Amino acid sequence: MNNLTIDFSKLNGLVPCIIQDATTQRVLMLGFMNEEAYNKTIQEKKVVFFSRSKQRLWMKGETSGNVFDLVDIVSDCDNDTLLVKVHPRGPACHTGADTCFNEINEQWNIDALEKVIHDRKVNPSKSSYTTSLFESGLNKIAQKVGEEAVELIIEAKDNNKELFLNEAADLMFHYLVLLQEKGYTFDDVLSVLKKRHKK
Repeated sequence: MNNLTIDFSKLNGLVPCIIQDATTQRVLMLGFMNEEAYNKTIQEKKVVFFSRSKQRLWMKGETSGNVFDLVDIVSDCDNDTLLVKVHPRGPACHTGADTCFNEINEQWNIDALEKVIHDRKVNPSKSSYTTSLFESGLNKIAQKVGEEAVELIIEAKDNNKELFLNEAADLMFHYLVLLQEKGYTFDDVLSVLKKRHKK
């Protein structure tokens, strides 16, 4: 990320920036950066654009609080367009939509659950059980994963579908919390499994 050679000359000092959710891989919006905005983004670890209408730098979420926490930046083959991977804190669009293309994510899957867990970590809430897990520390989180695994094994020996699936859900949830605490995602685990897969 820090060693990019970016060509700012083609659009009067600007480069297009495609903003992508690092967890879900969804495209959130398109913005522009000049060299100053790019350097400030790297420095602040939050996405800063150059506003063509206001002719100034602006940090995404500077008024709404829906900032983009920077994960990574890669450039295209011509070094004149950037793919900026982020963890969004709230909706990407000022309209309240998840993306500036008027998309609202109504799917409930691993990606969506990871996004909620990440949000509870970066935006702590006193009423959130997930937040309380993160505040309890790594050892407690790991202990909970172990406890839930044992409870799932116990339920697996019976024929109660509801209890078994509830324990399976508990284990999955605490496992994802542990991954987040360690700085990893479920995709990182899938990558390992993919390497192990033999066709």
